[in-house]
Amino acid sequence: MDFLPIFMRLGQRRCLVVGGGAVAERKLRLLLKTDAPVRVVAETVSPEVRQMVDAHGLELYQRRFAADDVVGCGLIIAATNDHASNLAIHRIARKHSIPINVVDTPALCDFIFPANVDRTPLVVAVSSGGASPVLARWLRAKIEAWLPARYGQLARLAERMRAPVKQRLPDEKARRAFWEKILQGPIAEQVLAGREQDAEQALNEALANSAQTATGEVYLIGAGPGDPDLLTFKALRLLQQADVVVYDHLVNPDIIELARRDAQRIYAGKQRQQHTLPQPQINQLLIDKARSGLKVARLKGGDPFIFGRGGEEIESLMALGIPFQVVPGITAASGCAAYAGIPLTHRDHAQSCTFVTGHLKNDQINLDWQDLVKPRQTVVIYMGLVGLAQICAQFIAHGAEPDRPAAIVQQATTSNQKVVIGTLANLPELCAQAQLQAPTLIIIGSVVRLHNHLAWFSTAPAMP
Repeated sequence: MDFLPIFMRLGQRRCLVVGGGAVAERKLRLLLKTDAPVRVVAETVSPEVRQMVDAHGLELYQRRFAADDVVGCGLIIAATNDHASNLAIHRIARKHSIPINVVDTPALCDFIFPANVDRTPLVVAVSSGGASPVLARWLRAKIEAWLPARYGQLARLAERMRAPVKQRLPDEKARRAFWEKILQGPIAEQVLAGREQDAEQALNEALANSAQTATGEVYLIGAGPGDPDLLTFKALRLLQQADVVVYDHLVNPDIIELARRDAQRIYAGKQRQQHTLPQPQINQLLIDKARSGLKVARLKGGDPFIFGRGGEEIESLMALGIPFQVVPGITAASGCAAYAGIPLTHRDHAQSCTFVTGHLKNDQINLDWQDLVKPRQTVVIYMGLVGLAQICAQFIAHGAEPDRPAAIVQQATTSNQKVVIGTLANLPELCAQAQLQAPTLIIIGSVVRLHNHLAWFSTAPAMP
């Protein structure tokens, strides 16, 4: 980050605005929402700025800026239309260690003004770091439309009740669980509907009946094939509620970053011949964390119930009566196929699709080859990179034609996606030339021929 996102309490620290035109006017409107005294220095002043000065009793010095103008100020805004003047103001501000914003010159700014969504005391700030103010304002407009105006009243209610809730629920986990239930439930809806008195009464009743111990829960979340935009709304909501995030090797780091900042992150990834935590230990970890009253997000690449061993984890939770939720994710087969332009079924090519795993056991892959080689179907093979040569050889040995189309997709839906197109006869060689890395997915069937017509995302050209 070029700028650290923080909110500053100005209090009674004087703010200096140098300039009296339209830009200065916009900054003054923001400053006037605070309690800080404001000093304006400008040779010429627009009627709008003059009106604000008169209406709010601001200090106004209608002359050129002087070095002594910064004395007693805690913040400076240089809003003149002269670069040399702004640069001189910047040097003086630095000399006195006073934070300064030079409008439209990010390189000279100690701080910048974000685009704000004001639901005081709730404020949402959006910034592009000065790269594109128009984009930041566009995003602010999107948030404005989504965020009801009465969220400010909801924040005020939470502020009033903060001390009583803390006294009633001294345990931090129990307190957080209480607030999550309140702010996402019918009491919050009452505030948003304008029934604040009813909401406050209901909140007090809920507090009086609250238990001292928090109830833990596990969320088994499918993180999809990689692209964070493919998460479901429910997956994102539960991930941001979690106290603990347990994640696998296949989960995109950008998805993990969507979790709460204070959430504990535990890597339980599994790579070939390298298991950070064996499955029984992962099961026990989920149990222990939930029993301690925590909300646990178990992130698994793709869909947790498709080669994700999610069923085993759920069985262990059910045996002990631990609450859980399952959030399906887009499985790798769907993500890889869609982003590589290879439909898994097609009226002219395949009327069925089969998912299998291609991992080696004792250097062998034990699959029903006779069934897999049947025509007019698509076969998708997970975890088959290491055994690719053996897979292609077995297909051919059991009757599949050597020129049957086949593809392998690396890290689909991400910026590292690569697609290699070939046949059963040459795909292993092409894969070696492309130096692909796991995770990959193999797709075999005539639907692969559609890649050249339908691909829209692939970052690597198909190989003949």
